[in-house]
Amino acid sequence: MNLAPSTAPGHEPPVFRIRGLSKTYGSGAVAVHALREVDLEIRRGEFIVLLGASGSGKSTLLNILGGLDTASAGQVLFRDEDLSAAGEAALTAYRRRHVGFVFQFYNLIPSLTVSENVALVTDIASAPMPVAEAVSMVGLAPRRDHFPAQLSGGEQQRVAIARAIVKRPDVLLCDEPTGALDYATGKLVLEVIEHINATLGTTTIVITHNAAIAGMADRVVRLGDGRVLGVDINPRKLSPAQLTW
Repeated sequence: MNLAPSTAPGHEPPVFRIRGLSKTYGSGAVAVHALREVDLEIRRGEFIVLLGASGSGKSTLLNILGGLDTASAGQVLFRDEDLSAAGEAALTAYRRRHVGFVFQFYNLIPSLTVSENVALVTDIASAPMPVAEAVSMVGLAPRRDHFPAQLSGGEQQRVAIARAIVKRPDVLLCDEPTGALDYATGKLVLEVIEHINATLGTTTIVITHNAAIAGMADRVVRLGDGRVLGVDINPRKLSPAQLTW
């Protein structure tokens, strides 16, 4: 078996071990093979970009790693926990304890302020950080009492990031986090994600179809037709300010 290599700083142990992972939706003539025999290891503290066109398998892989979906075949280990054998209750507990999600659309509650939207997640966390700290980490302390309608798209996405990190997740999973944003605003959001990765040591996985974002990753996993087409190691990571697209 050929596992894609990792060169994370400090050669940390794998957070995820993925072996022979496959996912098929439907059956027979209408079957869709979203993932095909994916092998991969992801180490603690890594910044990974999953790069590929629409339909390449990026979102399916991210959803399985996040415990939102299950594989049809193969194995996913989170540390020593076999997610591929876990039931719904175990997956729910895994998501609550270990995973923060950031999606393309912000999913904020319009009637709640920035701080209140972030605070919602603290009810399911065992040791959350103070809400004010999470809001400050994404640069929104002056806007903490504003409502979503009073914020720009980039600010709303930063609220979503604060909500994801307030429970101190081990893993931050970002699904096209700049997809609904313009060039300049997207860079600001990427700066926040980079800061979280560097400051908290949170294993960070970002999926995108935008090849320029790959420059800020430790490793870039290229997907196509449900397969890993290649894994590239960045000898020199770029800051978001250095990215051009």
